[in-house]
Amino acid sequence: MAAGGFFSKVSFVLSLFREYLANYLKTKLAYRADFWAEVISDLMFNAANLVFIFVVFRHTAALGDWSEAEILFVYGYYMIPYGIFSCFFSLWDFSERYIVRGEMDRVLTRPANSFVQVMLENVDPSQLVGSVVGFVILVSAWASLGLPVDWYDPLVLIVMVIGSVMVYAGIYAALSAVSFFTDSPIGITPLLWNIQNYGRYPVEIYNRAIRFFLTWVLPFAFVGVYPASFFLERHQNLGMAWLTPVVGAAVMFAGLKIWNFGVRRYRGAGS
Repeated sequence: MAAGGFFSKVSFVLSLFREYLANYLKTKLAYRADFWAEVISDLMFNAANLVFIFVVFRHTAALGDWSEAEILFVYGYYMIPYGIFSCFFSLWDFSERYIVRGEMDRVLTRPANSFVQVMLENVDPSQLVGSVVGFVILVSAWASLGLPVDWYDPLVLIVMVIGSVMVYAGIYAALSAVSFFTDSPIGITPLLWNIQNYGRYPVEIYNRAIRFFLTWVLPFAFVGVYPASFFLERHQNLGMAWLTPVVGAAVMFAGLKIWNFGVRRYRGAGS
């Protein structure tokens, strides 16, 4: 019975996803220029980050003891879960849209889980272009470094990416839930933007306090260097790499608990 109930819920969520995706495609087909503008904007943003890395390595042979190709490898990996997260868990304007404008009241009148609804209402498949670009960068750096390819590497990559996506989703679910306790139209989510970018680079280049913060407080190191290190022979850190799915599950669980606590405390747009 329990298994049947679980699969029933999964089927229900998937049916909702199909409906929301169909609506998204209808909108984008009506305004195709907007879709391509988003894609080009994201590509230009990623290109600017790559240019920054290239500029840094024009002035130094290594960053810490990391070479340019190794930094690119970590950055390429980082882009894959980040693109997936941005596609399915876009919570950037949650406070303004759902709390200040009162749309959370509408969400809570429906039978589906509130977090699932918010997630599906903001799904943005154009963000997956960033994941594709990241994969291309990773493969290119992989070849440049001459890394071996084992049969299990694709499976490990999938597991690591899922763990990294859960880290992102859990952190932003928890931070978005703060909006249930404040009337701020911005919330604290934008404050995380610069902090999460530290996950693009090896934590070894930071001081001890920042390394601890990025590993155990806001674990953005698990969306970049730690899972990527599994594949890097010279910087391989199997212990921290295999912690990625564990940390991801723990952060996601905690984030949803905080979200549900916030929903229970929410009293409506007029309160």
